[in-house]
Amino acid sequence: MTGTEPLLVEQRGPVRWLLLNRPERRNALDVTLVEALDKQITSAETDPDTAVIAVAGKGPSFCAGGDFHEFLQLHDAGHHPVDFLADVSACFSRIAASPKPWVAVLHGHAVAGGLELALACDVVVAADTTLIGDGHLNRRLVPAGGSSVRLPHAVGRGLSRWLLLTGELLPAPAFENTGWIHAIVPEADLEATATRICQQLAERSGPAQQRLKTLLHRIDGMAPEQALREELATFADNWPASAVADALRDFLAPHTTKADMK
Repeated sequence: MTGTEPLLVEQRGPVRWLLLNRPERRNALDVTLVEALDKQITSAETDPDTAVIAVAGKGPSFCAGGDFHEFLQLHDAGHHPVDFLADVSACFSRIAASPKPWVAVLHGHAVAGGLELALACDVVVAADTTLIGDGHLNRRLVPAGGSSVRLPHAVGRGLSRWLLLTGELLPAPAFENTGWIHAIVPEADLEATATRICQQLAERSGPAQQRLKTLLHRIDGMAPEQALREELATFADNWPASAVADALRDFLAPHTTKADMK
C-alpha cells in the first residue's frame, strides 16, 4: 500500500492493524476512509489468519471526527450529510457486531466520530495525553455515529451526559474509573502495550471466542430472562462445535489418577 491511501493495513501475525491515514486532517472521516474501513471489516472477518483487529491513527491524532469539508461539499451539492453519516453509523455497528475482537488504540484526539469509532470497539488502549470527548455541540452538531447510544453504557449516565451536553474534551486519565479504557499509558509505550493486549486476545481466538463475542453483542440491552436463554443456547451450540469435551479431557489428563480411571 502507498502512503496516499486513506487506510493503511499491516498484518502483524494474527493481528491486523488498520491505520487511519489522513494525518493532515487529524484522520477526519470522509467517504473514502469509511469505505476503506468497511471493506476491511469484511476482509478481516473472513480471513482465518486474522484473530484480532487493531485500529489506530497516523499522525498527531487517532481521529478528530467527521470531515467538515465533506459535510459542506455534500450540503452545497444539495445532499444532506445524514446520508453519509448513515454509512458511518452502519460501519461502526458492523465493528460492534463483529465476531472478532477490535482494539482501539488512541492518541492525540478521539473526538466526535473518533470517539464513536472507539466506542464500537471491544477494548480501548489510550495514551495518557489523549483528549477524548463527544464534541458535537461545539459545532452545533448532534451525534450520528453512535455516541448517544454507546457512550452511556461505556462511561455511565452522569459522565456521558456531561460530555454530550457540554462538548468538553477530557484527558484519558479522567476515564480511569469508568472501566471503559482498558489501559492508559505514556504515549511512548502505547504501541507496545496495544500489541501485548492484542496478542493476549489472539491467544484465546477461535470459534468459542467468536460465539461469545457474538452473544455479548446480541444480548446487549436485552431483557435478562431472554439474555439468559440466549446464553444457554450459545453454550449448547458451542459444546459440540468447539469439541469442549476433548479440551476438558486434555486439561484433566495430567491430574487423573489410576483410581479415577476405574
